[in-house]
Amino acid sequence: MTIDVLTFGCRLNTVESEMMKREAEAAGLGDVVLVNTCAVTGEAVRQARQAIRRARRENPNARIVVTGCAAQTEPKTFEAMAEVDLVLGNDQKLDRASYAGLADFGVGASERVKVNDIFSVKETAGHLIEGLEGRTRAFVQVQNGCDHRCTFCIIPYGRGNSRSVPSGAVVDQVKRLVGNGYREVVLTGVDITSWGADLPGAPGFGKLVKALLRHVPDLERLRISSIDSVEADGDLMEAIATEPRLMPHFHLSLQAGDDLILKRMKRRHLRDDAIRFCAEVRTLRPDVVFGADLIAGFPTETEAMFANSLAIVAECGLTHLHVFPYSPRPGTPAARMPQVEKAVIKERAARLRAAGDAAVGRHFAAEIGASRRVLVEKAGLGRTEQFTLTEIDRGEPGDIVAATITGHTTRALTARAA
Repeated sequence: MTIDVLTFGCRLNTVESEMMKREAEAAGLGDVVLVNTCAVTGEAVRQARQAIRRARRENPNARIVVTGCAAQTEPKTFEAMAEVDLVLGNDQKLDRASYAGLADFGVGASERVKVNDIFSVKETAGHLIEGLEGRTRAFVQVQNGCDHRCTFCIIPYGRGNSRSVPSGAVVDQVKRLVGNGYREVVLTGVDITSWGADLPGAPGFGKLVKALLRHVPDLERLRISSIDSVEADGDLMEAIATEPRLMPHFHLSLQAGDDLILKRMKRRHLRDDAIRFCAEVRTLRPDVVFGADLIAGFPTETEAMFANSLAIVAECGLTHLHVFPYSPRPGTPAARMPQVEKAVIKERAARLRAAGDAAVGRHFAAEIGASRRVLVEKAGLGRTEQFTLTEIDRGEPGDIVAATITGHTTRALTARAA
């Protein structure tokens, strides 16, 4: 009796997949493949469908349950697949009762789609995970959903409106994870810096960060998965400046570096806002490293507009880039805008990735001789405080090893334990 989970997309999905497996096991479900999909791009949906077909070939007698954002936004796509036994909505995938009801579920069941209106969901439970299997850091979901409507994004329709986990529940969860031996915790969410807007008194995300560091003194490393710079409040900036346990790596939801494209995306920042934020954080925390999401070939993007996105890599001092070639998502305003040719999108994405590779190379070179504390993920490999992949000569998974950076390969730093 096995439960296999196939996960696509973001870190939040990684967290939720672990919960799904736990709840399905507790409900007595077995011989099932749970597919946790992503809807960010059409390519993500294509990959999920391909994986479902492969899962059916490899597991002819298993039941295949498809859930996640793509299942929520386009359930008919998966209902139409003969390989799929059930399509389960995003709001039900973490509920043990959903799986308890499937214990006797068989192929050919009359109700193959159980997808509700995601905007009717008003609360996010504080789902406690005692640890993520095979990982040395724990991910904690503090928020779900999004109240913004960027023109390229389908995610609000897969996740619903923003909901926050109360501070006390988050603190209790992190205490338990630390008690289980986790030395680094990563806060995750869909729009994480909007945390608290729906809670009494509307506390800002910075208050949650400070509360965690204050009430969980044994937590050695706290990391933030992704932030929207325009939502960085005073408490968060103070924590960046004064809390060494808050790791100096911030992944920014930039998407573009041209003001007109940002407006057409319906983003809430302009290029100068991003540049100013990075400069301010670097002043507060000189050892900081920035990552960013950037979209290549957004509709109406000219070569001059793209040049602004390319330039912002250096102007913000970005290091780790996640580059997404734009692909239209049906139902979004951007899909109705004049599209850029696919060949041009591909070429621009390649240029952005090349800029990212060059930035990583500069970061590697600048790190030589630095003293870092490396969280070992598996034998011989770990991450520095800046989340830089590092080959290290000593340490067991879960150890934090003081080390000196001695050089680098094409993919990682090299370090010698102190």
